[in-house]
Amino acid sequence: MSHFGLIRRASRVLAGAAARSELEFCLTWNKLNIRTMASKAVTVENINPNILKLEYAVRGPLVIRATEIEKELEKTRGGSHPVGQMPYHLATLFCPEEIKFRTRLGNSVGSYTQSHGIELIRRHIAEYIERRDGYKANWEDICISSGASNAIKNCLQLFCNDLNGKPSEFFKSDQRFLRLARLNKQTNKLFSSIESRKHCNTRAIVIINPGNPTGQVLTRENIEGIIRFAHKHKLFIFADEVYQDNVYAEGSKFFSFKKVLTEMGAPYVKEVELASFMTVSKGYMGECGLRGGWMELVNMDPGVQANMYKCISAMLCPTTLGQTAVDCVARPPLPGEPSYDLWLKEKTAVLASLKKRAKLIADTFNKMEGFHCNVVQGAMYAFPRFELPPKAIAAAQKEGKTPDTFYAFKLLEETGICVVPGSGFGQRPGTYHFRTTILPQPELLQEMLDIFQKFHAKFTKEFS
Repeated sequence: MSHFGLIRRASRVLAGAAARSELEFCLTWNKLNIRTMASKAVTVENINPNILKLEYAVRGPLVIRATEIEKELEKTRGGSHPVGQMPYHLATLFCPEEIKFRTRLGNSVGSYTQSHGIELIRRHIAEYIERRDGYKANWEDICISSGASNAIKNCLQLFCNDLNGKPSEFFKSDQRFLRLARLNKQTNKLFSSIESRKHCNTRAIVIINPGNPTGQVLTRENIEGIIRFAHKHKLFIFADEVYQDNVYAEGSKFFSFKKVLTEMGAPYVKEVELASFMTVSKGYMGECGLRGGWMELVNMDPGVQANMYKCISAMLCPTTLGQTAVDCVARPPLPGEPSYDLWLKEKTAVLASLKKRAKLIADTFNKMEGFHCNVVQGAMYAFPRFELPPKAIAAAQKEGKTPDTFYAFKLLEETGICVVPGSGFGQRPGTYHFRTTILPQPELLQEMLDIFQKFHAKFTKEFS
């Protein structure tokens, strides 16, 4: 296989960021097209305007182009399994010994379940949280979902009471992210981001820990600072903790918001509202396509929780196979059970390999001229900052692209490597980043990085 095809396969788990000019072009074209079709009930002119504004960095024009290239090469895309990660839980769902063990969950995976998930699995999730944190969890405050994204959406819609929710952006930091407990300066930045949005009633704060795209792992001190900040400003905390198994750096450790909140005591433990999210798509599992996840609700108003559960009920139930995968994560094999030895061996091997890849990718980028990459402490991504020559910035402006998007398209077309421009996530003006993954297997990752270095040297020379 050529480098061209090989690297495309290695990088297909990465996705593209939307270039606004291209999005606007598409919308303009659609408007012209729809105007020729009288009698349409839904048009671009009368559709919910928030849908037109929607941009999703990891599924934009770059990934569309990457998919076209993949089709040319007759390859598949998505998740961690295409780049070599072992699909353990998928296998165990169809292992006869495991099926016998799991059949007590219900009569058939083809049946509807309770809208919030099978009670026994919700109880297993509560036990998982208790083992992790050392404190009691209430299974009735746990809701299974078709992946963490769906749970986040169900929770987020509670806050958009005028159908016009807006983000108060806090740029990703090149330094340690959110040293709130020690640095009042950072807290003031967050406060300023709230105060500057006078037309908005800021009601929630979203934290991803371990971080995507930055790869940072919050210290306990960081988390305490965020909780105090949320309490002071009456903010609901969304704690995206889907990478909780993925911690690599020396001295880094995952602390759940639920655990820290509990140990902080009054008034926080009874007053700070929290929803935490977990999935089978990340961690050592990588079962992206099974669509299984959950959320735990803490201190939510009972009436609000009842209404959210009502809305969830209207969607019938999460996928039953996804719930079964959730049970595999929440209640992993125990010593003496048929799959225990294999599970422990594969989990340990996957996480150890990811740790090596995390170091490899940061070390490589930091050796490249004009690059700075933080240590990948956790999760599955690196978010290096890089410099671009003025000529490249001018060329990007001429094409109506952000400079990092221009760079990413050049990278994709010339090497097959697909990254997500930092502008798709939010970055400080005048700085350029991209997100890349550590998921490709070590040999493939090294080859990708070697080709990346050659491309960057060529690009810099061309636009110098």
